[in-house]
Amino acid sequence: MLGVQGSYTSEPLRPLLLRIAIAIALLSTQANSQLQNDFHSSKCPGVEATVRNVVSAVLQSNPGLGAGLLRMHFHDCFVNGCDGSVLIDSTPNNPSEKEAGANKGTLRGFEIIDTAKAQLEARCPGMVSCADILAFAARDSVFLLKGPFWQILSGRRDSNISRVSDVNLPGPSFNFQQLTQSFAAKGLSQDEMITLSGAHTIGQSLCSFFINRLYSFNSTTAQDPSLDPVYAAKLKTLCSQNNPDPNAVVPLDPISPNDFDNSYFVNVLQGRALFTSDQALATDTAAIATVQGNSQNPSPWIVKFPQAMIKMSEIGVLTGQQGEIRKNCRVINSS
Repeated sequence: MLGVQGSYTSEPLRPLLLRIAIAIALLSTQANSQLQNDFHSSKCPGVEATVRNVVSAVLQSNPGLGAGLLRMHFHDCFVNGCDGSVLIDSTPNNPSEKEAGANKGTLRGFEIIDTAKAQLEARCPGMVSCADILAFAARDSVFLLKGPFWQILSGRRDSNISRVSDVNLPGPSFNFQQLTQSFAAKGLSQDEMITLSGAHTIGQSLCSFFINRLYSFNSTTAQDPSLDPVYAAKLKTLCSQNNPDPNAVVPLDPISPNDFDNSYFVNVLQGRALFTSDQALATDTAAIATVQGNSQNPSPWIVKFPQAMIKMSEIGVLTGQQGEIRKNCRVINSS
């Protein structure tokens, strides 16, 4: 998955129902005792505003990077917790998480985190972790692409370890059981997995992540029969079998690729989900009932998405004296 190109709305109009839903989500969220609300406010006020301003400025010219930041946060949290380890560059003696197949060449938005970090280091050296910045940036990206807003507890510290061998992320070819198990291993329920899957309403993918569904699905069927034929034909014009463009990308959501909305769930029901792992939601009886509900009425999903994101953003956090506060998000301080 990469970012999505399209329109940008800095302060979208939202119905009253959406704001009520967000308020409910905030009230119902259990606070992580290791993290704090407004952790940075006394020593470095304006941290969240700084990050949001940086993200906003970039998304005005390239809204696709919003999806990139959200994806990067997910890839960070699912590997040893939300500790900013995905941001660390490789060294000759240590290939970092960036070298993993799920990350290499496809993660985007590192320069946004670098810019926000540089501004905060200039004001408050050694106070704001890269892990916190990434969590704020992912949240703000959703909001700036017309999605919900939520409060993030902060006080994360940065890992001083990043190893390619630690990366074991749920992949685009996962079936429903594999997805459920992968999320359960991180303390996330099946319903939270379905909720977070809705993030694929924004972003793009390289053809290589799904091209097998078009030409070599299995030993007996060339094209995935769960794909809508019209959609499959369109995908084949974008992703050639004989002369594939390694840089060709396709929007994850063919309905409204620029908006953070519930059309992802409509796509699943219509056989227009891009990845096998997305279409897998239609293979489980309980899951498809949730998908149908979300497609018809987005309000419950709008409530649950912030809750699930908050829970995800607190997986395996480092706090107190654990880890470090990196001066440069790409480099471990000791190196």
